[in-house]
Amino acid sequence: MKILDILVPEAIVPEMRATSKDEALDELASAVVGLRPDIDRARLVDVLRDREELGSTAIGEGIAIPHGKLSGVQDVLAAFGRSPSGIDFDSLDGGPTHLFFLLVAPEDSAGLHLKALARVSRLLKDADFRQRLLAGTSRDELYASIKSEDEKY
Repeated sequence: MKILDILVPEAIVPEMRATSKDEALDELASAVVGLRPDIDRARLVDVLRDREELGSTAIGEGIAIPHGKLSGVQDVLAAFGRSPSGIDFDSLDGGPTHLFFLLVAPEDSAGLHLKALARVSRLLKDADFRQRLLAGTSRDELYASIKSEDEKY
């Protein structure tokens, strides 16, 4: 699975306005719903919040991968957001979170969901890639960085 199979440029938020975890989940969910108006935004946000209650999806080093499964979704969907100032997302390392990959999977798709999580995690392990994402200021620039990294593997 490639990231570009599930992420389109229109689902990239280069300058998140959110200042809290709840606002970040809402803003990223809105990016998905903007492309898929058949998805109930409030229901998606509830699924994401429920997942966060199990444990933060902020894995440290300024990264969070909020995710959830939603009935009615046929394919894995993604959104990417960048918060230059950082958001307190209850990260495992206690630091602010700057880079967000939101993943939404069909309710009955454990395999696809896990493949998407693994792919995003693998790409974000690269410190140079994270720096390029932090430095990117436009949707096109961020998409180009993600595309370039995605094509390496």
